[in-house]
Amino acid sequence: MEYGLIGMPLGHSFSKEIHEELGFYSYELHEVTAEDFGAFMRARNFKAINVTIPYKQDVIPYLDEIDPLAAEIGAVNCIVNRNGKLHGYNTDLAGMQALAAKLGLALEGKKVLICGTGGTSKTARTMAKAAGAKTVLRLSRIAKSGASYADVITYAQAYNDHADAQIIINTTPSGMYPNNETFPLNAAAFYQLEGILDAVYNPLETALVQQGHAMGIPAEGGLYMLVAQAIVAAQHFTGKKLNVTAKTAGIFHKLERQKRNLVLIGMPGCGKTTVGNLLAQSTGRPLVDTDLLICNMTGKTPDEIIAEEGEEVFRAIETQAVAAAAKESGRIIATGGGAILRDENVGALQQNGRLYFIDRPVADLVPTSDRPLSDSEAKIAQLYQQRYPRYVACADEIITVNGNAQTVAKLIEKRHFA
Repeated sequence: MEYGLIGMPLGHSFSKEIHEELGFYSYELHEVTAEDFGAFMRARNFKAINVTIPYKQDVIPYLDEIDPLAAEIGAVNCIVNRNGKLHGYNTDLAGMQALAAKLGLALEGKKVLICGTGGTSKTARTMAKAAGAKTVLRLSRIAKSGASYADVITYAQAYNDHADAQIIINTTPSGMYPNNETFPLNAAAFYQLEGILDAVYNPLETALVQQGHAMGIPAEGGLYMLVAQAIVAAQHFTGKKLNVTAKTAGIFHKLERQKRNLVLIGMPGCGKTTVGNLLAQSTGRPLVDTDLLICNMTGKTPDEIIAEEGEEVFRAIETQAVAAAAKESGRIIATGGGAILRDENVGALQQNGRLYFIDRPVADLVPTSDRPLSDSEAKIAQLYQQRYPRYVACADEIITVNGNAQTVAKLIEKRHFA
C-alpha cells in the first residue's frame, strides 16, 4: 500500500472516494487487527496513511517525529513516511473547526460536553479550548481516574450536574453504520443546548443529529469534517498547497449527493416503482422496492400479509424492511404508500435519504385488486385525503406530476444532483 487508511472496522468509510477525487494518488482502505497493528507499523511499508479508530493514540510510539499540534492534542490521524522516518500530524482539528464554522457555532464562553475519551475526543477538547469555551468535559460510560482523565465525567454526571450544557460534540462510534439507530446520549435532556457536532459521517444524519434538528438547533454529522481533514492530509501527503475551503466545499457537495438516497414516497399507484426503475437505469444506482423486500423477507406479498394477519402486523414488517433499506447509501428507494405513517420509518429514511413526494392527482390513481387498502376509487379518495398532509410534511421536495413517468424521473434526477 502506498496511500490509504488504517483502522478497524472500515466498512463505513468514505475516505477512498474523497482522496481519489483529488486525483493525486490511489488510496486503499486497509483494516488492521490489534494483533497485526504492531507489525504493520514497524514494517513502514507505505508512503502516507490516515489513521482512524482505534489507533489514533496507539500510532504515536512508532513515530520518529510528531508535529507540535498533534503532540499537544495527543492524537495522530495522518502519517507521512519520508525516507523511512514516520512524521505524525493531526488534521482532524482543522476538519472539526471547519465543521463548526460551517454551522456558525460559536464556542466562546460556552459549556461543551464531548462524548467519548478516545483520540478524536482530544481533538474536540483542543478545538473547544482554542475557541474560548468556558467549560470542556469529556464523557465516559464508566468513571475514570488519573491525571489524563481529569476532565472526564460519566454520562450520569452529565445529566445530573451539566444539563445546562450548550454544545455537544460526539466523538464515539455510537450511531455509526450499521448501528444507525443508536445515539450516545439524549440531547433533549440539555435545556440550553445550542448546537451538535457529530464526527460520525455514515449515516449522513445520525440519530443524535436528528435529535438536534427536532429541537430546532444547528446539528450536523461528520462528512464535512471528513472532507476538510482529508484535504489537509493530502497537503502533507504530496507537499502541494491546496485551497482547502474551496476543495472541501466542492467535494463535500458532490459526495453528499452521491451518498444521499433518492427516496420516493406517495400514494399507491402514483408511479414510485416505475419512476424508480427509470432512475436506476439513468443513474446506475440500485433500486430497492420495500414491498419487494418484504416479499423476500417473508415469502408473502403485502396484500397476503394484510389479508392473513392484518395491517398492524404488516406495518411492523414494513418497518423492518424500511430500516434495512435506509441504512445503505447511494440507492433509490421506492416505498409502500403507507410507509411514511410511522415516525420511525421517516426517521430511518431521512438519515441517508432525500424524500421526494410524487404528487399524482387523485383522479389519475387507479385502484387495483392487489392493493387491499386501495382497491376501489372510494378507498383511494379516502386514503388520499388522510395521507396527503403527511406526505407533504415528510417530503424534502414535492414533485407535481404534469407528465409521464420519464418526465418525473428526469425532474427528480435534475433536482437531486443540482
